Amino acid sequence: MRRRDFISVIASSALLPTTARAQPSGSPVVGYLANASPAGFAEFVAAFRNGLRELGYTEGQNVTIEYRWAEGDHDRLPAFTADLVSRRVAVIVATGGGAPALVAKAATMTIPIVFTGGTDPVATGLVASLSRPGGNATGVISIANELTTKRLALLRELVPKADLVAVLSNPASPDAAGQLKDILQAAQAVGQRVEIFKVEREDEFEPAFAAILERRAAAIFVSADPLFTSQRTRLVALAARHQIPASYSFRDFALAGGLTSYGANLLDVHRRAGIYAARILKGEKPADLPVLQPTKFDLVINLRTASTLGIEVSASLLALADEVIE
Repeated sequence: MRRRDFISVIASSALLPTTARAQPSGSPVVGYLANASPAGFAEFVAAFRNGLRELGYTEGQNVTIEYRWAEGDHDRLPAFTADLVSRRVAVIVATGGGAPALVAKAATMTIPIVFTGGTDPVATGLVASLSRPGGNATGVISIANELTTKRLALLRELVPKADLVAVLSNPASPDAAGQLKDILQAAQAVGQRVEIFKVEREDEFEPAFAAILERRAAAIFVSADPLFTSQRTRLVALAARHQIPASYSFRDFALAGGLTSYGANLLDVHRRAGIYAARILKGEKPADLPVLQPTKFDLVINLRTASTLGIEVSASLLALADEVIE
């Protein structure tokens, strides 16, 4: 069983919405456009930097990163993007769901874009195809939406008597409609009753959980969303306080104390985005770099949380798990 690799939290000065530090003379500038909060994305920024470093780029030495944090407010993205375009950054890294990439793509046809997220980039027009992106954008996707059926089945195995499963969704996200369609189809296929609970801002978490308790939902299915990922510690704590089992998209939730997760390794997604950004800085074109997809999805089960919730995890499910937290 793997143990968590602890990543030191990067200095807060590197996470400010704007960068006031002097740029190394003659070094390229990377624009980092994130629809998330800096504190919640610290580990992912560290992974991105590691990817840059693998190809010889170290922030503060031979590359500068301009950070722009929308903190879940989609309305801030256009102004942040326009600012990065006006600064003529060498590449824009758009992360935290599909919104930053779509805004960046609409703002420039010339500056290279490296995106991350679970949105289908072909369906949204970001790229012509996964193997031949064309244009000025490429990236690394986690294809979280396509794992919905498997995640719901795993949650039902953990909580077989759950009459109602609450689905936590962020309607402000451009990824939400596709995710909800997948969830509703998966629920109908297995005969699971679900109800959607909407959260667009941090201050709506508490009311959403109150509504979930009022409806007597027996479990929660948390959609893949940058707001939820950046607020994973708070979400997990709320589920623990109210003694509600919950399923999450990524390993980071289970590591924070969530019951279970099934999905791609987000640290690896961001590291690979850093590698792509470095390759573009070295002269490669986004049109020639195929969109990368994860080849493995990890099932993580937190036995400590299961024990607290009074859930007995079957031996067959434990055998399927890639990681068990005890």
